[in-house]
Amino acid sequence: MTSPPDAVVFLVTAASAAEGERIATTLVEERLAACVNVVSGVVSTFRWEGAVQREPEVLLIGKTRPERMPAVIARVQALHSYSVPEVLALPILAGAGPYLAWLRDATG
Repeated sequence: MTSPPDAVVFLVTAASAAEGERIATTLVEERLAACVNVVSGVVSTFRWEGAVQREPEVLLIGKTRPERMPAVIARVQALHSYSVPEVLALPILAGAGPYLAWLRDATG
């Protein structure tokens, strides 16, 4: 049996760079995330309301502790323009010790 991860990477898509930056800054300022990268130039293809859509978006890649995810999800939902924003968390199985220690401290 494996132990639960000490850290997670979370993914959020946003409609614009301005929205992505606002969400990223809020999550870091509120210590819900240690770091959030905002990646421009993403094009998402998805099914919504019965039709295939294609839209430009930005991708947020954040790092936090698993126990912070409920608050991250709630905060993203409150700040986001989408009625159903993407918020997914993936476990970090390994990483550089000093970085993981910083991540824990930055979200503590």
